[in-house]
Amino acid sequence: MAYKYCVAENWGVGFITNDDSSKFQISGFPGNLWQIPANNQDANLWVYKVAGSFKTKAEAQAIVDVEVTAAQAAWDALPDEQKQQPFNRQRPTAIVLE
Repeated sequence: MAYKYCVAENWGVGFITNDDSSKFQISGFPGNLWQIPANNQDANLWVYKVAGSFKTKAEAQAIVDVEVTAAQAAWDALPDEQKQQPFNRQRPTAIVLE
């Protein structure tokens, strides 16, 4: 399947409605990046509804890479005892967009 990417600030309840979810698949990534199906009118309308801005795949990957690198640096800076906490056990891993 072909995808499009956009950046939009998630404001919480109502950002993605049940109606949206029933019309198209949406996936979120670090950096307020959203993946939607290409050539889907409902998905395109959603981007405009949430005041999103479309990004190329290269731009989207760069946004995710910056966010993951920052998360990895923050994890690396943690003391060893904090890395053993249940919510901190795994270092953030790279994400490759489809």
